[in-house]
Amino acid sequence: MTDAAFAMPLVFLFCGMQGAHTLLGDGDTGWHLRTGEWILAHGRVPDRDIFSFTRSGQPWFAWEWLWDVVFGWLHVHAGMAAVVLASSLVLALTFALLFRMARRSSDALVALALTLAAAAGSAGHWLARPHLFTMLFTVIFYSMLDRSGADTGRESGVPRRLWLLPPLMVVWTNLHGGFFVGILLIAAYAAGQFGVLLGETGAGGRRQALRRGRGYLLVAAACGAATFVNPYGYRLHAHIFAYLADGFYRGNIMEFQSLNFQSGQARYFEILLAAGAAAAFVRLRRGRLVWPLLFAVWAHLALYSARNVEIFVLLAAPPAAEMVSEGLRRLPGLRLAGWLRRGLEGLAFFTQEWNACDGGPRWHASSAVAMLALAALLYAPRSPAACRAAYDPKTFPVAAAGQLEKAGLFGGVFTEDLWGGYLIYREYPRGRVFIDGRSDFYGPEFAGKYIKAMGAQAGWEGYLKRYGVETVLLPPDAPLAGALRQCGAWHLIYDDGVALIFRSARAAPLPFEQAFANSSGGGIQCVTMPRKDHRL
Repeated sequence: MTDAAFAMPLVFLFCGMQGAHTLLGDGDTGWHLRTGEWILAHGRVPDRDIFSFTRSGQPWFAWEWLWDVVFGWLHVHAGMAAVVLASSLVLALTFALLFRMARRSSDALVALALTLAAAAGSAGHWLARPHLFTMLFTVIFYSMLDRSGADTGRESGVPRRLWLLPPLMVVWTNLHGGFFVGILLIAAYAAGQFGVLLGETGAGGRRQALRRGRGYLLVAAACGAATFVNPYGYRLHAHIFAYLADGFYRGNIMEFQSLNFQSGQARYFEILLAAGAAAAFVRLRRGRLVWPLLFAVWAHLALYSARNVEIFVLLAAPPAAEMVSEGLRRLPGLRLAGWLRRGLEGLAFFTQEWNACDGGPRWHASSAVAMLALAALLYAPRSPAACRAAYDPKTFPVAAAGQLEKAGLFGGVFTEDLWGGYLIYREYPRGRVFIDGRSDFYGPEFAGKYIKAMGAQAGWEGYLKRYGVETVLLPPDAPLAGALRQCGAWHLIYDDGVALIFRSARAAPLPFEQAFANSSGGGIQCVTMPRKDHRL
């Protein structure tokens, strides 16, 4: 069953989704990889911008530098297929560990079903980016905290295995900015211990709760101190706090806004939201406060921002599995119709058989075979479409960028932020971009003006002129593309249905301009392709 949980996200990804194109569905992967390669080449973490011509040399926090280095090294030595393979492995490990945690307090089939729901509920953020490690480390911290009750020091009350968390926190901090999730988890377990003092507990129970609560707080403090082990020290914390507290980003970055409840991901979130609420009620009645506290915090955060849904579903799966398993065990004893009771008894027997089958130790050879098979497909000369480790030419301006390369134009191009990361991957260090997905770096003022320009609002001409832009690369559905079509100062010189290239009438013509004009016969056909929402 653990092997099934390991393989499940791989099946989702490469059979039910677009595989490598899904993982590479965000341009940010490109600038992360080039950052890692820059660090490997220079032996230090950058503190100034190296990618843009609009804010070149300005202070920049490469706060996910460790992911950049690891995956940049993989990219240099084994290509983009290694990036896809490693990201797939992180996802598979995340849900295998989540299943093992849920399995400790529930039936194997129920644990697998809830793990499947959590996987489906988080699939909207399955991208080859550093946040996948926040998912993995969340499950690791959660599992270790959940197991900590049986391993308590006599004097301090600190479970010994929890002292592994501060070193892990150092790694997490340098992989992704979501490291604060781990500290919130430990704080919830501390609050759960202190909450025991509110009940009618004997003196011994109160002393133990105080001792354990202080122990959790000590571990949380040690983890907090560990977060300062990063290239930027306390400045990283100040930067992240300012970024998350700024209302501009919450209002304009798609993933910081509320979940679209008409999406396929939403139904699985709703299932776990309902099951998690029921589990919180049951545990609250029993005086077990940790999950009710976690539910109150993370259900709110998940409803507030889609970015938090993936954390909530991971946290909700184990308590939901425990509650469902307990309910299934009690059902046959209720006064029910005979056929229904017999069916439930058969289900209980079937579940017990699976529990017994899954209970013994084993080598997880199936998981290893699954990863080897995936590696073979990714590196095959004629791999299936889902296993082609490259940016999707139906989503990114692959052909249009090729035309600009042939013309010798590598920089000074205005494009959307989603495509900026792709151009960094393709053109750096030959060229620089106008903007990319590093929204915290560009800042609300710059990003606000960029949004107005993309929306073809008043002043967009002066905005492009200010930065000396002579070439614009846009998707057909961008409002600015419509404005450029109507503007005599700009000419459409390329259109492949995915990307449009506009050139200023004042600029020297590019080699493929005349060929495009001849092939279009003076008339322009606009082909609008379905594509993902812009980041900003």
